[in-house]
Amino acid sequence: MTESWPDIRATYDAVAQEYAAAFADELDAKPFDRALLEEFAAACPGRVFDVGCGAAGHVTRYLADRGADVTGIDLSSASIDIARARQPELRFEVADMRQLPCGDGALTGLVAFYSVIHLPREQVPVALAEFRRVLRTGGVLLVSMHGGMGEIQDDRWFGRPVSVRATLWSLPDLMAAIQEAGFVVRRHVGRDPYPAEHRTQRLYVWAEAGRAECELN
Repeated sequence: MTESWPDIRATYDAVAQEYAAAFADELDAKPFDRALLEEFAAACPGRVFDVGCGAAGHVTRYLADRGADVTGIDLSSASIDIARARQPELRFEVADMRQLPCGDGALTGLVAFYSVIHLPREQVPVALAEFRRVLRTGGVLLVSMHGGMGEIQDDRWFGRPVSVRATLWSLPDLMAAIQEAGFVVRRHVGRDPYPAEHRTQRLYVWAEAGRAECELN
């Protein structure tokens, strides 16, 4: 499966301009997401990464506007170039989520909104382990995913002949993977898609770095 996985870096490089235009104002129509990000920013007084920030850098912007010391991270260099040009006062870096550019325990928080979905299923634990490495004990991980089974793929995205693929997760499987990586799940939510969203359920997991007994609500 991994061998046939689309080159996500090349895909996002190709559609970076279109992606930025399409998603720059995405959060305006997502009150649930905005409230969660506001809570995340308040809970993380130190250094934070927005992993998979994309060319729009809109989550990075939203967190920064609420006082977070945030850096946007993305695999696509074209996306980072556009994010920097659009928002030169913010920090953006090119990096793979499986090899993040900071030391052990350097972060107080890490948000990954719809970015881990672009890894093959067997690579997701690798990324989650890296998230645990860079978060201090008690640091906050906020992950969002498309809910479902299997994978979805589009071979023509934003009108271009490029392939994009996403791994879908059930909420129990996602929570289990996060716990296996050394996190304590504090909250988990599934919501129906908003009218403008792809018609998948949206999954959110709020977890803390550490190995205490899991708390669910």
